[in-house]
Amino acid sequence: MGTKETIVELNAEFGIASVARVVEGKGGLPKVEVTCTAATGEMYLLGGEVTSWKPRGREETLFVSAASKWEGGKAIRGGVPVCFPWFGNKADDPKAPAHGFVRAKAWRLDSIERKGDAVTVSMSITSDEGTKKWWPAEFRLVQRTTFGAELVMELEMTNSGSAPQRFEEALHTYFRVGDITKARVRGLDGIRYIDKTDGFREKRQQGDVVIGKETDNVYLDTAHAVEIEDPAMGRRIRVSKENSLATVVWNPWIEKAKAMSDMGDEEWRQFVCVETCNVAKHAVGLEAGAQHRMRAAITISKF
Repeated sequence: MGTKETIVELNAEFGIASVARVVEGKGGLPKVEVTCTAATGEMYLLGGEVTSWKPRGREETLFVSAASKWEGGKAIRGGVPVCFPWFGNKADDPKAPAHGFVRAKAWRLDSIERKGDAVTVSMSITSDEGTKKWWPAEFRLVQRTTFGAELVMELEMTNSGSAPQRFEEALHTYFRVGDITKARVRGLDGIRYIDKTDGFREKRQQGDVVIGKETDNVYLDTAHAVEIEDPAMGRRIRVSKENSLATVVWNPWIEKAKAMSDMGDEEWRQFVCVETCNVAKHAVGLEAGAQHRMRAAITISKF
């Protein structure tokens, strides 16, 4: 069965008239398109990835590169990639895909539900022979996203095997900003972090995070919310979270952006990644049969 036929069937099963439908997205890839009272949004089955959220009366919140490949088996550059079951490079296998394997695989659409003025879309991926090539564990991972006046993403991991598992996870959110050199991330003053651009040295944040060079910082012991101040777009973006003890702030800056085949040379100016995650020393240990849920909630206000 071809992709177009699959899209038609999925829409017939899950679509909600005038609110949510399954349509052909970029590259012919299936996506859920949401148009509800409180917001519009979209979520691709590739990677179970949110690629758009616009609260009513506001501009787009998420950044997606114009150079993204939009091909099965390749991660979408932008939006909210799901990193799992490791973050960055796999420590014991340099040939393994960066940030894990789920962001480049097709997920299953499980449900679309109207909830008042909002819509919740649930997608999942389970272990199979392809995933066990990289990670032998049995698992089920759900990405449950509510598009409304706030964007709520819940990443739910179930250890469906018979042995304990340890994993890293991240909602690698690309936030659109008007000018990265004028934006700042507030709420991390005094926090210890790992600077991945400086030999993974541990440092302490002084003041707000201001991007003036390549930045790849893993902030530790951060269960609290942070805010992105974006004066160029006249808004503040607040990211609050549950069951997450690390926050990553990333921007590739000039040279690294030029070296990336799926990012335009000047697109580094248009986003900052502020990631809700459990990585490094905060990797999650999960007993057989147990479940873990990480949650991020994003709201927008005027600057």
